[in-house]
Amino acid sequence: MLRRTESVVEKLLTNWMSVCLFTFLQESAGESFYMLFRAIKHQVDKGPVDVVTGKAKYTLNDNRLLREDVEYRTLTLNVVIPAAATCTGATSQIVPAKVLDCDTITQVKEKLVEQTWKGTSFSQRPHIDSLQLEWRAGVAGHLILSDEDLTSVVQGSWKRLNTLQHYKVPDGATMALVLSKHHLHDSHDYMPGEKTPALDDGEEEGVRLWHLVKAREESELPKHRKGSVRERGGERAKAIPEIYLTRLLFMKGTLQKFVDDLFTAILSTSRPVPLAVKYFFDLLDEQALQHGITDPEIIHIWKTNSLPLRFWINILKNPQFIFDVQTSDHVDAVLSVIAQTFMDSCTIADHKLGRDSPINKLLYARDIPRYKQMVERYYADIRQTIPASDQEMNSSLAEISRNYTADINCLVALHDLYKYINKYYDQIITTLEEDTTAQKMQLGYRLQQIAAAVENKVTDL
Repeated sequence: MLRRTESVVEKLLTNWMSVCLFTFLQESAGESFYMLFRAIKHQVDKGPVDVVTGKAKYTLNDNRLLREDVEYRTLTLNVVIPAAATCTGATSQIVPAKVLDCDTITQVKEKLVEQTWKGTSFSQRPHIDSLQLEWRAGVAGHLILSDEDLTSVVQGSWKRLNTLQHYKVPDGATMALVLSKHHLHDSHDYMPGEKTPALDDGEEEGVRLWHLVKAREESELPKHRKGSVRERGGERAKAIPEIYLTRLLFMKGTLQKFVDDLFTAILSTSRPVPLAVKYFFDLLDEQALQHGITDPEIIHIWKTNSLPLRFWINILKNPQFIFDVQTSDHVDAVLSVIAQTFMDSCTIADHKLGRDSPINKLLYARDIPRYKQMVERYYADIRQTIPASDQEMNSSLAEISRNYTADINCLVALHDLYKYINKYYDQIITTLEEDTTAQKMQLGYRLQQIAAAVENKVTDL
């Protein structure tokens, strides 16, 4: 039950939980989640990230692991931010920022904007496409850097994206983020030397872009072929996964505290549990009792499907739902592993791990039993607390409605709901007329009145 989202009730439950737990996110779990998100982004950005394949040196996801040893070093750039770009009217500022010399120009711009506008939400920052990266040396030495230009290295059908290494930018160099002139006129026009929709153009001309690793090379081949590509022995092929596992374990160790803090914030009963969670869990317990279901595993699964699976997993995989932040494939890959770990912790079945088990599960093999205990204790503590009455729940919902009245367009929501009802109108009317509770509340008759009013309005138009 509640495993899918095919019925109206299940979809409504998802939205109902989201609305009811928004305050809990703001006051409790949100801070821990944001700290985890920032820690992931900071750690991933410390190492090379292939902008074409999306693979990174620092990750939890073995499918997104950059398996090649890429030489790189950290550079500290002195970034000049013109007054026009700061949107504050102040004079130009010079801010130090750290990047990698293997970063593409677009990656450099993203990191510079991230560090120089770190006190500004993502939606309020200048868009990357609206900025040019200008290398300044001396009085007259100004050079616009781009991912692709006439200096790009082309070998056969491969074109390599430009990096700071390519331009031989030294540590301590002065860079300026300047507003693109063409962006002020037409954001869809591209000037020579600027980052264009290169993948599309490249495919038409038969040119393939690459950054750190070419897609056809060993790093992109299936694991079972890697030993034969370079004619290596079996012992060497077996040793490679251990090297990769060490990198993954390093990333896991770096994020461990943040993951623990988030799971504790979600599963703690030291502070009052959200009323909606208590009310709905009690409802599930009552339904199990009414239908003679005594297997605790079934009730556990119901609760897992209604809260962790339906709400928390969705939030963990989509931080942009609650934060004004920029997401990326390599950060999403890490969050997916953490979300799967949380989901595994909420299941009752014991996962038997072996040599063929996914590396992502092996990483948290020792932690999942501890997380499982946290989940079981969370469910047990909620069950033992004082039941939430209908009056308390109604008062809480009324308060939520008052708090967010100005933020929600009820007419649009009702119209979307009606479009769904209209699609299955006959079945819904039949069900309402046969249901005893619906008969007492005259829900079928009320729906007919609504349908008549809506259809008449459309006809009048």
